[in-house]
Amino acid sequence: MNRYGFLVTTSQPDSPYSHGFATIAVAVPSHRLADPAFGAERTIALLQQATEQGAAVVVFPELGLSSYSIDDLVQQDAVLEASLRALESVIVATRSTVPLVAVGLPLVLGSALYNCAAVIHDGELLGVVPKSYLPNYREFYEERYFASARDAPFDTVRVLDRDVPFGNDLIFEARGIPGLAVHVEICEDLWVPIPPSTWAALAGATVLLNLSASNITTGKADYRRALSSAHSARCVAAHAYVSAGHGESTTDLAWDGDALITENGSLLARAERFTETEQVIVADIDLDRIRQERLRTNSFNDSVGDYAEKARSLRRIEFHVTAPQQDTDLRRNVERFPYVPVDAADRDARCREVVNIQVQALSTRLSTSGINRLVIGVSGGLDSTLALLVAVETMDRLGLPRTNVLAYTMPGFATGSATKDRAHILMKSLGVTAEEIDIRPSCLQMLEDLDHPYARGEKVYDITFENVQAGERTSHLFRLANMHGALVLGTGDLSELALGWCTYGVGDQMSHYNVNASVPKTLIRHLIRWMVSAQNYSSVTSEVLAEIVDDVVSPELIPAGDDGVMQDTEASIGPYELHDFFLYYLTRFGYRPSKVAYLAHHAWGDRTRGAWSDLMPAEHRHQYDLDTIKKWLRVFLDRFMRSQFKRTAMPNAPKVGSGGSLSPRGDWRSPSDAKATTWLDELDSN
Repeated sequence: MNRYGFLVTTSQPDSPYSHGFATIAVAVPSHRLADPAFGAERTIALLQQATEQGAAVVVFPELGLSSYSIDDLVQQDAVLEASLRALESVIVATRSTVPLVAVGLPLVLGSALYNCAAVIHDGELLGVVPKSYLPNYREFYEERYFASARDAPFDTVRVLDRDVPFGNDLIFEARGIPGLAVHVEICEDLWVPIPPSTWAALAGATVLLNLSASNITTGKADYRRALSSAHSARCVAAHAYVSAGHGESTTDLAWDGDALITENGSLLARAERFTETEQVIVADIDLDRIRQERLRTNSFNDSVGDYAEKARSLRRIEFHVTAPQQDTDLRRNVERFPYVPVDAADRDARCREVVNIQVQALSTRLSTSGINRLVIGVSGGLDSTLALLVAVETMDRLGLPRTNVLAYTMPGFATGSATKDRAHILMKSLGVTAEEIDIRPSCLQMLEDLDHPYARGEKVYDITFENVQAGERTSHLFRLANMHGALVLGTGDLSELALGWCTYGVGDQMSHYNVNASVPKTLIRHLIRWMVSAQNYSSVTSEVLAEIVDDVVSPELIPAGDDGVMQDTEASIGPYELHDFFLYYLTRFGYRPSKVAYLAHHAWGDRTRGAWSDLMPAEHRHQYDLDTIKKWLRVFLDRFMRSQFKRTAMPNAPKVGSGGSLSPRGDWRSPSDAKATTWLDELDSN
């Protein structure tokens, strides 16, 4: 039994099925008008292709066996009888195969003709789904031929000497692939205000299939994508749509063979349109994600409660399936940088939105507090640079002088001349009030008071040595804010808070307000780059910002060694590009660590495609093997769990992205006493 109580035959360790995925296929066959034997032949051929690709579900077009555009021929006995024989051929062909198959055909049941989807698995006809909504406008005349599902006087029919369930209220539940529950509807059913699949989703269906014919007109393809994407998002489900292609009648219409798979609002795969070649399009849908999203979205479950009687009325049909054993690569795109869009235009839009959120939040805080000055420590690093740019933009929007930003660089024992010089150049070029305070004397006094070995001339660079410097900087900033009637602007980012890479009660954790608290490290470089391109900065400012973006991440709290190498944060705690990936999937979806590692390996391993290459400087275009990924994931899990006490004491900060924040008042509530044992054990056992 698996973790949800289903009987499972374990698939290969590297199979998507072993990590909560299921492969869905949409098939676009060639058509020959009113020739069901040909329709069956092409259906069986594409079914075989989908089976070889490990599909658990395959969906074919509306009336795919007979063809859709045959007008009055659909009422001819020869066509109807041939359609039944074609269905029998397809049923036989599914014996000893894995996929659940949905094919379209006309069926005479009782005294009426219905536009149907036959749902088949392993040589059995599991059910027949009639079309609910028959279009009878513009080019469509379906009411001329067919009866609607609502008019059927029965819920069981006899087809090919089998008694099978009949209706639009059927959910086909897989026993063997956890979370796979399929609902089927036909074309226009998706276009109405409340599609039948909406009720099915509320009743537990996770994969919604739509068999369509759908002729093509200008703009319709975009509408299909929007409709499918929105429906999958609203129903928190996967949606597979397929329409008719080459071979349908062109007497008055044209056909593009569109097919697409969406999940929770995202397009996973789409067929090539306007091709005469048959196609099988596959994608791996994330059943864990659907389950997690539904668990977390209480409004979805409120809707379930509102329509509980309707949801309970749906019928469930079980079928037993063994997950395919293929050792296949994951067939869906997993971005290396989940917080950073790959597309340049999307990335610019994201950066614009984030900066606007930061500036609007900070301007509101200043306005409501009646305070018009900010105090900020500027190190010459990424985080303080972004916070400084946001502070300057805020003053500009409020119509206040930039000199109201009181910026201080505070060199310590390990501050490099390059970073200090950059801080001075940046502050001066932006026109803020710029000062330098050497904190070494006060730090040395503190170390002497503590009787620390460094105060006696010993080169002891321990955590106390580091934190004394961080603490002195923060103490100065808060007293400066008192003296000048200002707010201390925080600089610590989301990634540092996740890892606990901050000193409790100091500037990267504590402030009066922190505009960076839900901004991940991997996004900050792009935010600064975008501000350079979007703002009318001087050439001096732009040049120094470029240098800051390209520099290594370092707290500069420990002097460089004899080899001249400076302190490197990522060498100590691991690459932020991986940690941000881990953070996203752990907190956004609650995935088990072994699945996070699997996804990271898909994104960062040698199977990676090249679309990400422009996102980061060359030194960050890394590949990681699975052992390395697991090594840093262990570090992340340990640090993340034991650092909760720091996040519990976070100051106010705006949430900027759907990836979440770690504020105890927002997305992430967790006890400070929890340990990472359960997560580490799960990772090590898989």
